Amino acid sequence: MNTTPPPRTSLRPGSLRTAALACAALLLLAGCSGADDDSRLGAGAAAGSDAAGLKVALITHGGEGDAFWERVRKGAEAAAAKDGIVLTYANDSDPAGQARLVREAIGDRVDGIAVTLAKPAAMKAPVAAARAAGIPVVGLNSGIDAWKSQGLLEYFGQDEIVAGEAVGTKLNGLKARHTLCVVHERGNVALEARCAGVRKTFGGETENVYVEGTDPEAVDTVLTARLRQDPGIDEVVTLGAQFALDAVDSVKAAGSRARIATFDLDDDLVKAIRSGSVQFAVDQQPYLQGYLAVDALWLYRTNGNISGGGVAPVLTGPAFVTRTNVAAVAGFAAAGTR
Repeated sequence: MNTTPPPRTSLRPGSLRTAALACAALLLLAGCSGADDDSRLGAGAAAGSDAAGLKVALITHGGEGDAFWERVRKGAEAAAAKDGIVLTYANDSDPAGQARLVREAIGDRVDGIAVTLAKPAAMKAPVAAARAAGIPVVGLNSGIDAWKSQGLLEYFGQDEIVAGEAVGTKLNGLKARHTLCVVHERGNVALEARCAGVRKTFGGETENVYVEGTDPEAVDTVLTARLRQDPGIDEVVTLGAQFALDAVDSVKAAGSRARIATFDLDDDLVKAIRSGSVQFAVDQQPYLQGYLAVDALWLYRTNGNISGGGVAPVLTGPAFVTRTNVAAVAGFAAAGTR
C-alpha cells in the first residue's frame, strides 16, 4: 500500500446550489443539545467562538479515486461551503499513513478533525494526541464500536452489524441458501461486521471469501473460481458497489446462477439494479456522512452542540435500494450525492 500522504488541498465555499442540496441534512441534527463538561471535550469546546475561517481536516482511509469516498468528500465540501470553513481533505488506505495525516493536522493547528476508524488500534494514539491538543474529533463511516472508547465527540455512519442483519433477513425472504460474503479489505472492522451481521440472521450458509480489492483481476479470478467449485452458491453479497459489478462478470464467467446484492451505491450500480443484474443495494449515504461530520464540528465550535449527546451514534443507514424504488434516487446518484 502507498504510505506517501497525498496532496492536501484547501476548499473554499462553493456554489449556492451545492449548499442548497446539503441544507436538508441539517434536519438530522435537530434536537442536538449543549453538552455538559466531559473528559472527551478537551480545551476545544469554546462556546460562542468566532466561526470565520475555522479550519477542519477530514482524514479517511479511502483509496485514491474511489467513487464512494468522492461522495463523502462532496458532502464535506457542501457543509464547509455553508459554514465558511476552510476544509482540508487527506486520505491514506495504510493505517500508519492515516495516523501520520492526523498528526500533521494537529501540527497545522486545525480547529477540528473528522476521521474514520477502519483500523481503530492504529488511530488510538493520534486521536489521543488531538484531544490533548484541545482539538475536537468526530468519527464517521468506520469505528462505531470504537469511537466512544477513543474519546471522539460524535459518530456519523451506519451500524454495520444491524445493516448486515437486515441483508440476511432480506435474503431469507428471497429463498437464498448459500451466500458468499466478499470482503475486499482484510482487517477492516466495518466490512467484517457486515458479514457477521448477515451470518447472524441468514438461515442458510454464509461463507466469507477474501479478495484484494485494489486488484480487479484478482477479485474476478477468486470469485469465478469459487463459483465454479460450488454450483450450490446462489447468492453473492459484496461490500462495495464496484465489487458488485465485478461479481456480475464473475457469475457469467463461471456459468453460475447466483444472484448479486451489495452494500453501497453509485451511478453504475443504480443502472445494474434497474437492469436486474443486481438485486439490491444497502445505501449508507456517504454524502450525508461527510456533510454531518464537518457540520457537527462547526456546531460544536460555535454553539457547543453534540449530536447524540456524545452517547449514541447518528445513523445514516441502512436504506435499501431495489428495483421498485431505484428511480427515486437515480438522479442523486448521477450527481454524486447518493
